[in-house]
Amino acid sequence: MSADAAPLLPAPSLLDHIRPQALSLPESGIVEVMNYGRRKEGLIPLWAGEGDLPTPAFISEAATRSLAAGETFYTWQRGIPELRGAIAGYMHRLYGVADDPERYYVTGSGMQAIQVALALTLSAGEEILIPSPSWPNAAAAAEVVGALPVFVPFSFDETRGFWLDLDRLESAVTPRTRVIFINSPANPTGFVASVDTLRGVLDIARRHGLWIVADEIYGRFFYDAEQGGPALAPSFHDVMAEDDRILFVQTFSKNWAMTGWRLGWIEAHPSLGPVLENLIQYSTSGVAAFMQRAGVAALERGESFVAHQIERARRGRDIVAKGLASSNRVRFATPPGAFYMFFGVEGEPDMRNLALKLVDEAGIGLAPGTAFGPGGESYIRLCFARGEAQMTEATDRLVRWLQK
Repeated sequence: MSADAAPLLPAPSLLDHIRPQALSLPESGIVEVMNYGRRKEGLIPLWAGEGDLPTPAFISEAATRSLAAGETFYTWQRGIPELRGAIAGYMHRLYGVADDPERYYVTGSGMQAIQVALALTLSAGEEILIPSPSWPNAAAAAEVVGALPVFVPFSFDETRGFWLDLDRLESAVTPRTRVIFINSPANPTGFVASVDTLRGVLDIARRHGLWIVADEIYGRFFYDAEQGGPALAPSFHDVMAEDDRILFVQTFSKNWAMTGWRLGWIEAHPSLGPVLENLIQYSTSGVAAFMQRAGVAALERGESFVAHQIERARRGRDIVAKGLASSNRVRFATPPGAFYMFFGVEGEPDMRNLALKLVDEAGIGLAPGTAFGPGGESYIRLCFARGEAQMTEATDRLVRWLQK
């Protein structure tokens, strides 16, 4: 370059001109480990929130029939009547709620259900209370709309497991609080709110005029039901009144092995229907009809498959718990719900580094607790929704590594 040439300046970046909320969203710590270990031969992947069974054929075939019949056009924004009716019947059978399709709105995944629920209830600068450690996507969805997630730490002991201190929750309420997000049974902790805890959360919401967004997608994966009682986790359905400000978000992903389908629903008071329909219209303009036909098949014919999924997860949980207890290096409590073991390891302060080491040295893929927000830093998550043989092998690998 000649002496009188102008120095080169850094090229302007398009990143300088986008919304700060979009730029500041954290990268997924789970995806980082998945990308690191995805191609490792022989690795047992227990990092994601899904099992190892593909979607049952009777569900996939319903979608195939729909495509063959030419159902490839725009469809009902709220969901096809057949699916909304099937959801209403399913929820009536489980919880005894009114068999009313007008309470249900089909979404393109449980994640979209959360996004729509938060778009309905949160404005920029307002706050949402989230017990933590927690699945990170709810907090990120709040940040996208310019709201502020406020994390309320779970309490923990090895006898009781994770539990929610209601006084701590209420003390986090400020004049800017608008929503309490409750995931029960919870990812990643396995926390299950008791009926008394749910009633207490509802009392707080009523006193302060707050919305509750209830993520009960693991409600069928509950292992501490009373003998002969319903195999369901306690639900806000058990304690709420018709006019309470509660939005339920749901998904087909877990119960029916449909994680890749991206199909869910919102349950809300029918008076909110026109607004919810608009929010769906202006985001996705509805869910493809063939996927909705698959959802109808899942709800109407899938009970035996759901029972099989739950029993596999129960056996996986017990295998992992027994193995971890034998290692004498692990801090954990056997979770009463969901399908994750969330545990700490003595002498391993860096969970991200531990997850990467386990890929290389033990041949198993786990999710670092750092991906789950405040309180998760000293834990690592293992998904046990897999077959007995695979869970036994994965646990043996983990215990051998812990005892080396």
